[in-house]
Formats: sequence, C-alpha cells, structure tokens
Amino acid sequence: MDKKLLGFILWPIVQFGAFLYLCGMNRMIRKALMDDVPVIMRLIDEARAIMRSCGNMNQWIDGYPSRETIETDINNGHGYVCVERGGEVIASFAFIPGPEPTYKEIYEGQWLDDKPYYVVHRLASTAASHGVFNDVMDYCMGVAGNLRIDTHRDNVIMHHVIDRYGFTYCGIIYLLNGDERLAYQLNHRG
Repeated sequence: MDKKLLGFILWPIVQFGAFLYLCGMNRMIRKALMDDVPVIMRLIDEARAIMRSCGNMNQWIDGYPSRETIETDINNGHGYVCVERGGEVIASFAFIPGPEPTYKEIYEGQWLDDKPYYVVHRLASTAASHGVFNDVMDYCMGVAGNLRIDTHRDNVIMHHVIDRYGFTYCGIIYLLNGDERLAYQLNHRG
C-alpha cells in the first residue's frame, strides 16, 4: 500500500483514537470534545457574522447557540466537528436522533414520512471552508438515511445548500420560543 495513503488512513486513528468518517482526502468528521468548545464558539460567531452580512438579522440572536447548548450537545454525544487534514476544526454541528419536539406539528405542509429520523442543528463553518455542508450531509445520510433540518426564512445560504443537496421542503415548524422555521426532509431509505 502507498505510504501516503496509509498515512492518511491512519491519521484520524492516531489523532483522535477513533476514525468516524473521511470526507474526500482532506477532511474528516468526528465527535466533538470539550476541548473543541472554544473553537466551536468562534465558528458560531463567524457563522453569525456571515448571516448578518447576507441580511439575516434575526437568526442566532440573544446569545444562541450558547456555550451551554454546545456543551450539552457534546455531553449527550450529539456534537460533531469537521476537521481539515492539518487538524484545524472548520465546522461544527449537532446530529441528534429524533423525535425532535418542535417537529411534532408542521404547518402548511407535511413531512415525507413518519419513519425514524435524525436532525441536523447548529451547523457553523468558517467562511473560507467550501463544501462543508455536503461533507456533513454525506456523513449524516450514511449514518441515518432519513434527515430533517430547519432554517430561518432569511438564511439564504442555508436554503441554497439544502435545496442543492436534494432535501424536500415540507412546511413550517415553530421553535419552543415561537419563532418560525422552514423545515425540510431527505429520506434515502424509503
């Protein structure tokens, strides 16, 4: 076997003790660690700035997502990061098995099915990291096969990548605080 290829295959094992998912030849997805929290909070700040620069002024406000939310994701085994080959964390997200309480009721539409699903929440990445959404969704679809995701009406970038990946718009859900979100589903398990 080629030494370069072998080195890359062993890289996640040596670096993190467990290999979860290689994204192409330069990235991997792994469970987030508490040591990642400061980096994740910087990613969230950067994602928030991107939203504001694109006219999305009302999503991720009032300190959401908080450090406590991210730590809870990690403690519950639902926090993940996308890492470049050099070790830089370039994205974070929560990957949570359903049911999601705010998805129980959907308005002006319906879910594709009532089968078990996972939810992707709190996806944040650096502005310079392209293709992260596809890497994250490839990983999640490989694990779950049936995904639901929601986003703010003003999050133009997220709507674009959700649509491009093949999700189906299903309707409107409301968060626990009453805020509206547009909801999508993708099911490859039929």
